[in-house]
Amino acid sequence: MSPIFRLIAAALIAAGVAAAGFFVSNGLERFRMADRSVTVKGLAEKDVESDFAVWTLSFRRAGAEFNGVQQALVGDREKVLAFLSERGFAAEEMQVRPLQVQDLLAREYAQGNVPFRFNGTGQVLVRTSRVAVVEKAALALDPLIQAGVQLGSEGQAGGPRYQLRGFNDAKAPLLAQATRNAREQAEKFAAEAGAKLGPLKSANQGVIRITGDDGNDFDDGSSRGKRLRVVSTFEYELR
Repeated sequence: MSPIFRLIAAALIAAGVAAAGFFVSNGLERFRMADRSVTVKGLAEKDVESDFAVWTLSFRRAGAEFNGVQQALVGDREKVLAFLSERGFAAEEMQVRPLQVQDLLAREYAQGNVPFRFNGTGQVLVRTSRVAVVEKAALALDPLIQAGVQLGSEGQAGGPRYQLRGFNDAKAPLLAQATRNAREQAEKFAAEAGAKLGPLKSANQGVIRITGDDGNDFDDGSSRGKRLRVVSTFEYELR
């Protein structure tokens, strides 16, 4: 092939790739001349607030005497409950978990050089729809620390976990937005192609993805704000 023909062929290929990129970026996924149909994707995003919070306040103690560790945990539990009551939480929003004290020397393969023979933990669980109150209280734990409560437990992430229990209420408007977006893209393409948009042939709503508003690509529950995102696929006839 002569150099001039190679240049012409390369230019045509580049133009085709550029056109394909233009249509894909504008929501067009596939255009088929054989059966005169167009497949488009509709995008919808929405920022929402969590509507429920679960907050586990864990505390721990260690010591050489079983009774000493147990009594210290009882005192810590009372301090945690008093703190939560002062923050406005009702009794029905708080759940007390049983205390646990472990004898480290009673375990299989126990070693005798442990600094403290007994380790104990306790938990108070807060479950409420008042997420703003939980968020504010979680940022004001200094009084508990100053009172000597050792917050946190091994293997457990700290802080409240925020949930979106009204997901189904947000789902319908989000899918409707994705549907409108896809149809707008399809109508725009049909007009540019000199055709008319026909009826819907098939649809796939896609998976609604929930992420936090902290920049993570997933929702680990630590973020009060949530972002909902869905990409739906639709195929329309062209006339």
